[in-house]
Amino acid sequence: MIISWWSAGVTSTVATKIAIQKYGRDNVVPIYFKIDSAHTDNARFIEQCEDWYGKKIKVIQSAKAKDQFDVIKKYKYVNGAAGARCTIVLKKELRQKIEKENEYSGQVFGFEYTKKEINRALRFKEQYPAALPQFPLINSKMTKPECLHYLESEGICRPKMYSLGYSNKNCIGCVKGGKGYWNKIRKDFPDHFEKMATLEREVNRTCIKGVFLDELDMSSGREAKIVMPDCGNFCDIEFTDIEHPRTLEIYRAPEQLNLF
Repeated sequence: MIISWWSAGVTSTVATKIAIQKYGRDNVVPIYFKIDSAHTDNARFIEQCEDWYGKKIKVIQSAKAKDQFDVIKKYKYVNGAAGARCTIVLKKELRQKIEKENEYSGQVFGFEYTKKEINRALRFKEQYPAALPQFPLINSKMTKPECLHYLESEGICRPKMYSLGYSNKNCIGCVKGGKGYWNKIRKDFPDHFEKMATLEREVNRTCIKGVFLDELDMSSGREAKIVMPDCGNFCDIEFTDIEHPRTLEIYRAPEQLNLF
C-alpha cells in the first residue's frame, strides 16, 4: 500500500496522480482530512479528481474537532512557538494513527520543486524516516504553476480558493495568516473573519502577534503579496527555516536524492 496525502490542493493532487501511474490505482490510497471550514468547492474538486484517478479518495475527519475554530474553543490556543494546534489535532494526529494501524511501503507528499520545498523534504525525510516519504513532484521537477497547468489541461477546474487569489488550500481563516491575509479574508469571507475575531476575544489569544482581528487596520498588509504556509497533512514547524546542507545540490539535480 502506498499512502498519498491528498489535501485538495493542486500539488498533492498531481503527486497522487504520478503515484497512481507508477504503482497502479489499486495500490495507492489517497487520504483527505475533512475540515468543516474548508471551501465548499472541495466537494466538486474531490469528485473530479476521483473520476481522473479512477478511484475514490478516502475521507477522514478528526473525532476531537471539526475545524480550527473548534480546536481553539477546546484548547484555548491559537498559534505560537509550538506551532498551530489545529494542524496537530486535525491532521498530524490522524496521520500518525493511520501510520500505526496500517502497513505501507511509502507515503506520498506533494512538495513542489522549489528550494524551500526541497529543504522541507530533506528535513522531513531525516526527521521521519519511518514514514518512507516520497516526493514525486521534486523528482519530476514540477512547481505549483506547472501542476495547475497540468490539471487544467486534463479538464479539471482549479479549486475556488486559487481563483480567489490564495496561494494554498488551507482552512478558510488560517491561524498562520498575516495582516494582508486576514484583511482579504475579511473581504472574501466576512463570516469566517468575524467568527475568528470573536473567538480571539473569548480565549484572549490572537492569530497575529500583538493584534486582535477586531482591531486590525483594514489597510494593513499587502494583499497582492500574500504568502501562506501550507500545513498539508503534517506539522512542519521543525527545521522550517534551517537550510539543509544538500538543499542547493538537490535543487540542481533532484534525481541524485532518489526522493521518488
